[in-house]
Amino acid sequence: MSTMMVSRLRPGEGGALRLFASQEALLAFAIIGIAILVGLYNPRFLATRNLADIVLGNAYIAVAAIGMSMVIVSGNIDISVGSLIGVLATISGTLAVAGVPIILVWLTPLVVGILVMMLQGAVIAYLRIPAIVVTLGMLSILKGGLISVTGGRWITDLPQSFHLADIELFGILPMPVLIMVAATILAALWMRYSASGRAIYATGGNAEAARLCGVSPRRTVVMVFALHGLFAGIAALLFATQLKVIQSTVPPNLELTVITAAVVGGVSILGGVGTVVGSTLAAVLIAEIASALVFINVSPYWIHAVQGALILVTVVADILRRRRRQVGG
Repeated sequence: MSTMMVSRLRPGEGGALRLFASQEALLAFAIIGIAILVGLYNPRFLATRNLADIVLGNAYIAVAAIGMSMVIVSGNIDISVGSLIGVLATISGTLAVAGVPIILVWLTPLVVGILVMMLQGAVIAYLRIPAIVVTLGMLSILKGGLISVTGGRWITDLPQSFHLADIELFGILPMPVLIMVAATILAALWMRYSASGRAIYATGGNAEAARLCGVSPRRTVVMVFALHGLFAGIAALLFATQLKVIQSTVPPNLELTVITAAVVGGVSILGGVGTVVGSTLAAVLIAEIASALVFINVSPYWIHAVQGALILVTVVADILRRRRRQVGG
């Protein structure tokens, strides 16, 4: 928006326009618009059970996308998250069946997730190996190791106390939704107002400039991956505890869905820009589109094409926006 246009706006009007033009607002409008359109075509889409399944069944993806957003904002990427979630879900289910105290069953995926991601972050930061190479290697290790160790067996007879995702706070608020909303709000506030959170943006925007300003890009990257591991652990726990039977395999295409949620949510693939609120809304939007395809009699396999298209459109829009700013500057 030009200076002349801004000067013509009444006080507060510019902020309102920016709010409604933000990625988060566009995603919210898209979620509501798709619900209305598909509901007009097939009213069953708006059934409470279906809408609940869209949110509850995909809350773990939104939580994983929070950590992925942080990683991408820092100027990196992780393609091992899907394999890690599969491994952590298997670990938690195995411990539950073995009779381990439930609090340890719930905490173990978080601790293991932090350690695995912290290791990757340290390799990326201190050995200066590209993140895509390190995480691709870890993807293969985790995926191959899981199948080799477990043989893809099914974990059954899970105790009722294991199912965290079935708990409802005050009998009305499902735990997955509570965790998703709380994690999004806390992460958004931390990234916006804390020095450590702002360091992520500085590192992703210009690592050398951040270093000259007193920020350690290496420590920041390790911290970001550790946090990513924490959110991956929470996502794995939500994923595992919503199942009655756990298969010891990696959920197919999960890493693509998580990355798509982060990028479509407004996180720049080039780093330095984005919010976790957008990634959470994008995760809900992607789940809604997948459900909508079923209700309008379109093969659900098209969701992969839709995800790819969303990534391309968002990345191209981000690059064009950056170029326009450079020309304007």
